[in-house]
Amino acid sequence: MANFPWLTAIILFPIAASLLIPIIPDKDGKTVRWYALIVGLLDFALIIYAFYTGYDLSSGELQLVEQYTWIPDIDLKWSVGVDGLSMPLVILTGFITTLAIMAAWPVTLKPKLFYFLMLAMYGGQIAVFAVQDMLLFFLVWELELVPVYLILSIWGGKKRLYAATKFILYTAGGSLFILVAALTMAFYGDTATFDMSAIAAKDFPLKLQLLLYGGFLIAYGVKLPIFPLHTWLPDAHGEATAPAHMLLAGILLKMGGYALIRMNVGMLPEAHVKFAPVLIILGVVNIIYAALTSFAQRNLKRKIAYSSISHMGFVLIGIASFTSLGMSGAVLQMISHGLIGASLFFMVGATYDRTHTLMLDEMGGVGQKMKKIFAMWTTCSLASLALPGMSGFVAELMVFVGIATSDAYNTTFKVLVVLLAAVGVILTPIYLLSMLREIFYGTENKELVEHEALIDAEPREVFIIASLLIPIIGIGLYPKLATQIYDTTTTQLTAYVREFVPTVAKESAPQGEPVALKAPEL
Repeated sequence: MANFPWLTAIILFPIAASLLIPIIPDKDGKTVRWYALIVGLLDFALIIYAFYTGYDLSSGELQLVEQYTWIPDIDLKWSVGVDGLSMPLVILTGFITTLAIMAAWPVTLKPKLFYFLMLAMYGGQIAVFAVQDMLLFFLVWELELVPVYLILSIWGGKKRLYAATKFILYTAGGSLFILVAALTMAFYGDTATFDMSAIAAKDFPLKLQLLLYGGFLIAYGVKLPIFPLHTWLPDAHGEATAPAHMLLAGILLKMGGYALIRMNVGMLPEAHVKFAPVLIILGVVNIIYAALTSFAQRNLKRKIAYSSISHMGFVLIGIASFTSLGMSGAVLQMISHGLIGASLFFMVGATYDRTHTLMLDEMGGVGQKMKKIFAMWTTCSLASLALPGMSGFVAELMVFVGIATSDAYNTTFKVLVVLLAAVGVILTPIYLLSMLREIFYGTENKELVEHEALIDAEPREVFIIASLLIPIIGIGLYPKLATQIYDTTTTQLTAYVREFVPTVAKESAPQGEPVALKAPEL
């Protein structure tokens, strides 16, 4: 069992299972949705079993490694493995996708195609976090976009084709930068290789590193998303269904953060030192701009979408902090937001199913008829605004302390960053709590309140939210539940990158005076 190809099985099982869906005899979609849910649960069980039996928490190295030669001439292999960066995100992917399949219960339009795409996406998303070959990474990154595009364009709202087209143009355009950078890195030097560890060992000149870093930053900045490459996200969320929401917010945005750490930080450390101040500035802009924009939105989906963009700003600040605590906070923020974002967007979908409107002006006074919905909305919103005792609070606190204690920036810069990021933390409860007030206790819409479809949460919906809230509260009360999975890896990565922070500047600075990094002169 020790030599069993766990990761290959975890990736290929849902994809293979999806290919059987067309031959399942099913007219109304009831059989196929149970089939998809069972496949999702089995694959998630495989992930948990592989984690508990084959993953060593004390090691920061790649584990569960599998390599099969594909094209020997260019050293192209089916190469998969997980470490502290990818393992928690693989677990998150299995968890969120399984719940998203359950959230898709009301889908009646072309159910076979819908669940086929959900299962195909399941394997594709895990592959993005597990593959250790640059060309293979590009291929799974691209293939994973197709199910998202189809789910948006077929099951979306009135402007679904516009939103889906914008999504594919932005993400496919960004992918070109990945391909060019990956090929450049693979063929640089004496040996041509797509193996990530071999590429990371190559000695790239600084100017080339800066160009590669910039290309990757654009590609992953679209996915994260980073201002001003973010505009596809509110449109996509504005037209998506609840399960698509959960996958977009819970997993897809995390791909950008993961790749930024894996490639920009791990493979191009000298360029990261130069770009770090830029990442922090972009992170602060993300936090404040998206929070203010969310505050102004009257459409419920777009309001929560901009909230997601704001929360991703903390990931950028943590990545660029040059502290183990900050990097750990960035990874925890990705895990935390995956859970919280999925819960909020599921609640948006549940509310829309009952009210048939997304405009806050048309809601109001529904709290008395939907008490369970109100309770779940309130709890999820409190998690999003980083209430102490929930995962969001721990993650954001770690990022704040990480950047505040960093010796890589001068005091003025750090104080400014912390103060500006704190503005976003203050704005978040304002727009979330005012949203709750409008939906549930605003001016009563009599036509809506008296509508017979306005029923309270059903057991399936309560179960999905409870499943998401348990890890949110668990991590909030005992962060080590999550941090122990990746701490060894992030500590090693931070120590490696810190070696490239200019030591001459440190030695020449007055004692006790931190070193200021400057933005790259491009």
